[in-house]
Amino acid sequence: MENPDEIAERIGRGEAFLKQNTKVLGGVLAAAVILIGGILFFQINNQNQNEKAQAEMFQAVYFFEQDSIDFALNGDGINKGFLTIVEDYPRTDAANLAHFYIGSIYLSQKNFQDALTHLEDFSSDDYLVQSKAVSLVGDANLELGNVDKAIASYTKAASTNENKYTTPKYLAKLAVAQEEAGKVADAIATYAEIEEKYYESFEYAAARKHKARLEGLAAK
Repeated sequence: MENPDEIAERIGRGEAFLKQNTKVLGGVLAAAVILIGGILFFQINNQNQNEKAQAEMFQAVYFFEQDSIDFALNGDGINKGFLTIVEDYPRTDAANLAHFYIGSIYLSQKNFQDALTHLEDFSSDDYLVQSKAVSLVGDANLELGNVDKAIASYTKAASTNENKYTTPKYLAKLAVAQEEAGKVADAIATYAEIEEKYYESFEYAAARKHKARLEGLAAK
């Protein structure tokens, strides 16, 4: 047990400290309250904005699925398009998804630089969707002549959540980019991977054909 006099002395020093620093402590407490309140407000506001954006984006998604691309991008005069969603509701999940749609549309329109910009602004926790987006980034880079970047994107897409449905597709794209970069041995190895691992895939027959073609070229 501590000495009662010592305890009283410590309490006294504590009370003196509080009296001397009341304004400082009050300021710190007020700042903490403001900070916590600001964080809560931001989270609630962002959630409300996201819900509103998702509701307004519904029609744009419908236009996209119906191949009404101009309406999907720019709206129909009544409903908002993806471009307006991105502008009006930044930092929301809806805007993030809108970037994916916009990038896909621009890619189909051969507007490769803008497609790349929007696709790189998209991210998803869904492995299949994310690998699809990464593959589209590869497509845009390949069209822009950024072959090494395309190879990196296709490699990442193919290695993300490997499966028998999407992986052989991304490997086939990777092999094309590798051949375009003059990396024939790498392309042969990629086609061989499709041949060995994904013999039930749609890409299997083409992979065998192109592998044989490249092996013939390499033997000359």
